[in-house]
Amino acid sequence: MELAGENVRLREFRPSDVDASLLVVGDDRVTRFLSFDSRSRDQAEAMIAGTVERAALEPRTEFYLAVTPKDGDELVGFARLGLTGVKAAKLGYAIAADHQGKGYATDAARTILNHAFGSLGLHRVTAAIGPDNAASLAVVEKLGFVREGTLRDHVFTNGAWRDSHLYSVLATEWADQAQA
Repeated sequence: MELAGENVRLREFRPSDVDASLLVVGDDRVTRFLSFDSRSRDQAEAMIAGTVERAALEPRTEFYLAVTPKDGDELVGFARLGLTGVKAAKLGYAIAADHQGKGYATDAARTILNHAFGSLGLHRVTAAIGPDNAASLAVVEKLGFVREGTLRDHVFTNGAWRDSHLYSVLATEWADQAQA
């Protein structure tokens, strides 16, 4: 699977992505905002192997895709839709620290959401974001997500429990935004 955004391309992970993925999942500057601690090379290798395996499942329950610049193949991040419940999914994304501030996260999230509400026919997508992650909060707000509330002690990461702000966007809202 490959999805094209304005400035990014989303593609399936490959076993050869392990080292590049460490710039995201192995970097404390990035993972301090995620729901897991930084991963070692062995953990990243296992993560990618699992991702490749799950991509082949039918029916597919996860779309965990590598983010690259549109004109290149260098992995700069990831975007993920985890299917949950009836016509619903959880959105996640992260961009390597050296590539942040270029609009990749917004474009990757928009691209995977177009897939969610288009090809997949989903009704609702949620995103749970740490209160200190101002950049990610700005991404979902820019994309029309609505804040629903706070999930208290939602994730245990970096040695402590952390709250998450829960956001969602519905298919009708996404369609209205696309036409605006």
